Amino acid sequence: MVNVSFYQGKKVLVTGHTGFKGSWLCLWLHRMGAKVVGVALDPQTERDNYVLSDVNKRLEADLRADVRDGKRIKEIFQQYQPDIVFHLAAQPLVRLSYKQPVMTYETNVMGTIHVMEAMRQTESVRVGVMITTDKCYENKEQLQGYRENDPLGGYDPYSSSKGAAEIAISSWRRSFMNPNDYDRHKKSLASVRAGNVIGGGDWAKDRIVPDCIRAIEAGRPIDIRSPRAIRPWQHVLEPLGGYLLLAQKMWKEPTKFCEAWNFGPLQDSVANVWTVASKLTKYYGSGILHDASNPTAAHEAKLLTLDITKARERLGWTPRLNLDKTLQMTADWYRRYSTEDAGRLCEEQIDRYLGV
Repeated sequence: MVNVSFYQGKKVLVTGHTGFKGSWLCLWLHRMGAKVVGVALDPQTERDNYVLSDVNKRLEADLRADVRDGKRIKEIFQQYQPDIVFHLAAQPLVRLSYKQPVMTYETNVMGTIHVMEAMRQTESVRVGVMITTDKCYENKEQLQGYRENDPLGGYDPYSSSKGAAEIAISSWRRSFMNPNDYDRHKKSLASVRAGNVIGGGDWAKDRIVPDCIRAIEAGRPIDIRSPRAIRPWQHVLEPLGGYLLLAQKMWKEPTKFCEAWNFGPLQDSVANVWTVASKLTKYYGSGILHDASNPTAAHEAKLLTLDITKARERLGWTPRLNLDKTLQMTADWYRRYSTEDAGRLCEEQIDRYLGV
């Protein structure tokens, strides 16, 4: 597990900190005493976790910048001189990528390259963890989970852009941050791939949990677009714990862990969308499901799972929550966020997670 004292006083730059995963990561880093610099676009809605949890009050700097603007990103790195970088800024939605494929590639590929260029030109940076996705693999819809050395690819623009980002990360690592030349550049670069992440404070379009909660709050049935699609589901704190542990190990042994890593759930958390929505409504206490599948809809993968053997054996990381506990925590957040301090609610869940 993460050594809390490790992050005390370290300057950590997080791109995409106004997003769902980024906001939770900032809350966790702040709780461990890190000095967090956030770089992102504005949050999407006034109900985003970043807004409700007052993440900005927990930051050393709360900056607005687009990762597609390489010049601005370099200026920020030079000004704040971070020790560790977590790059989460992305266009993360499959369906939006069909509508805006060029923007998706500009953000997910060139944005990643701009961050890596800023890293290598900033002397203070020692560790960079680049967050991609499980969808970066060439998905053959096979039963066995994908391993880190399986072929990269992607059917839709989002998935393929993340596969392309992984190729760029590997190239920059070999070309500019090669572990064999560590004594010269003093930097360690890794990429991380997680499954379908859920938890409180996510209001993105076309995601099952936000879709469920919006429908419940509006008093209408929940439309399920792909009820039989099978995904590896995990609470947002699961992969974030993996990222934090990885960065800690990279700091101490920089040439040993600068690779690609999967952070997925255990097998009992691989389930179809209908099952997840059914359990969520059960733990929330209300909600009626409606099968809204459309055979002419844009292609989305029906089966995708990860093999996490490498992270378990070499990092000592393992998931701590099964699917039911994940959905219980998620439903609990959405039941309470409107009447309680969301930031303290998140911190309560972080503490509960660490005590599991």
